[in-house]
Amino acid sequence: MYCETCGSGYTNDVMDHFQNPRNSGHLVDADGEGKTGDPECGDHIVISIKVRNQRIEDIRFLVYGCAAAIATTSMTTELAKGKTLTEALNITDDDVANALGGLPENKLHCSLLGPTALKNAIQNYYDRISDFKKCLMYQD
Repeated sequence: MYCETCGSGYTNDVMDHFQNPRNSGHLVDADGEGKTGDPECGDHIVISIKVRNQRIEDIRFLVYGCAAAIATTSMTTELAKGKTLTEALNITDDDVANALGGLPENKLHCSLLGPTALKNAIQNYYDRISDFKKCLMYQD
């Protein structure tokens, strides 16, 4: 159902996540951090994750961008929280757009931003583990 009061072409769910974003902010002690952006529209996103037992225990995001960028990143964090890293890596732009009840055609590209930043955060987490293991090897 589309938001009749704002006439924007956004669904009520998109407007809700834009006006009341979930998991906004930054994790100071993050285990991984991922960034992405869209140079054409100027959106920029940072997602930080806290991992325990290969599961996303906590997740936060910062967005500089439009309503759709904020809403889709908020939904991405909702879909990822509590998931295993493998499950989180499988979150797609279609999953995000569908969970929000759809997006206007000219804003569909925004649904790529959250999953991309999330994948980058997970990769950063794995890179940090790898670097830590290398440091331990060279200490012997």
